[in-house]
Amino acid sequence: GEYGSVIFIAGNLPNVSEIAPLLIVIRLSEFRYADATAIAVVMLVASFLIIFVVNRLQRWAQTRVPAH
Repeated sequence: GEYGSVIFIAGNLPNVSEIAPLLIVIRLSEFRYADATAIAVVMLVASFLIIFVVNRLQRWAQTRVPAH
């Protein structure tokens, strides 16, 4: 699925093109569950923050446009 193609495109070059989903899988394969969970939680919080900011910007933009 999507995961395989993303890993293929990213390349996984250390300190160059490492991506968070691959880091999670690597940590899980090393049985470092706390590290994998921490990465996943950071990704989740970042996603929610981005959605929140975009939502606020859209609401702000709607108030700036005069009604016709």
